Amino acid sequence: MPVVRDLRVLLRLPDFRRLLAVRLLSQLSDGVFQVALASYVVFSPEKQTSPAAVASVLGVLLLPYSLVGPFTGVLLDRWRRRQVLLYCNLLRAVLSGATAGLVLLHVPDWLFYLSALSVTAINRFVLAGLSAALPRVVDEPRLVTANSLSPTAGTLAATVGGGAAFVVHLFLAAGAGADAATVVLAGLLYGCAGLTALTLGRDLLGPDTRARGPRLAAAVVSTGRGLVAGLRHLRERPAARQALLAMTAMRFCYGALTVVLLMLCRYTWSDAKDSDHGLALLGLAVGLSAAGFFAAAVITPWATARLGTAGWITGCSAVSAVLLVPLALPFREAPMMLAAFALGITTQGAKIATDTVVQTHVDDRYRGRVFSLYDVAFNVAFVGAAAACALLLPPDGRSSTVIIALSLIYAAVAAAMTRVTQPAPEASDTGLRS
Repeated sequence: MPVVRDLRVLLRLPDFRRLLAVRLLSQLSDGVFQVALASYVVFSPEKQTSPAAVASVLGVLLLPYSLVGPFTGVLLDRWRRRQVLLYCNLLRAVLSGATAGLVLLHVPDWLFYLSALSVTAINRFVLAGLSAALPRVVDEPRLVTANSLSPTAGTLAATVGGGAAFVVHLFLAAGAGADAATVVLAGLLYGCAGLTALTLGRDLLGPDTRARGPRLAAAVVSTGRGLVAGLRHLRERPAARQALLAMTAMRFCYGALTVVLLMLCRYTWSDAKDSDHGLALLGLAVGLSAAGFFAAAVITPWATARLGTAGWITGCSAVSAVLLVPLALPFREAPMMLAAFALGITTQGAKIATDTVVQTHVDDRYRGRVFSLYDVAFNVAFVGAAAACALLLPPDGRSSTVIIALSLIYAAVAAAMTRVTQPAPEASDTGLRS
């Protein structure tokens, strides 16, 4: 297989192997920590979970990407990236230990969320640092392949980490002790990731300290102005703008359905006192959704070659609108698990097409800024959906009104995309997304 052959070639590069090990351990830890967070807030037997609590969890996990993400590059271009990977992972290990202590002490929720938020906010520096460092360990001809394989391997590692967290909960009695043990496991893995960074040379990952950049305050202001310029450029690229709006709406629906599924797993499909069963059902749904993501990666190139990117986004949203009501409205396990798989395909398929539209219709000099805006919209839509569910969804997750409304949003996206023409790419240059 070409992918296996490419990976074998890359793994012959010793510094790439070391950087990949840091990525795998970091994202493995992320998967453990995220499941521990969800378990403590949503599936803890002593807690009465609400949609508002779920919204809080998603905010802790995703908002740092939106608020901190666009400005991480300013600091990563000033600090040694090897040191960023080392100290950020070690700091997350310490903060994870503190978070585990807070779980055992049953502190007020706001204090727990503050601690968990500090762990997830640091994650943005780690992931951005890994991406920025990649060109320093891989030569240019292999860089595209490395950019494709490294994030995919990291996603798989996060999935494995989530599975490891589920296993910990299966062997320990449900409650604060199991949640704290899972957080401690995440902290140990963060520590391993940090120490693994020491296998890389101190200056190997850059940045080039010989090049003096602007002062930090000026660089932050410049980044803000750059985002505004990216937004203005996006207004001049209708194909990219319309695809982004469609993807944002679909992401909103996917976020709302995630909250619905969480509440169904917690209260409707399992005894409220049997948190392990609810957690296992959630793990199954996440696995099926991930399988849908991988299926989308296989199907999308074939589909866009026949339908075009706008046509594929239209098809994904239309299929979501048609399938959602019959699969979700019964609020039964088997149809909802099928919906998790199907919507994994349509959501990720639309995202891959949207990524392609942005890459081909946005000038290269604006592409990084537009993708930063894309990330912000992508995560804010998900958290916004959770916040809306906090107001509209009953505790057991059974709301026909919410399901029908989401189906109508999918249908509206499909209808809007049918009016989108597919012009030739408008970008004047064709640099790769870094």
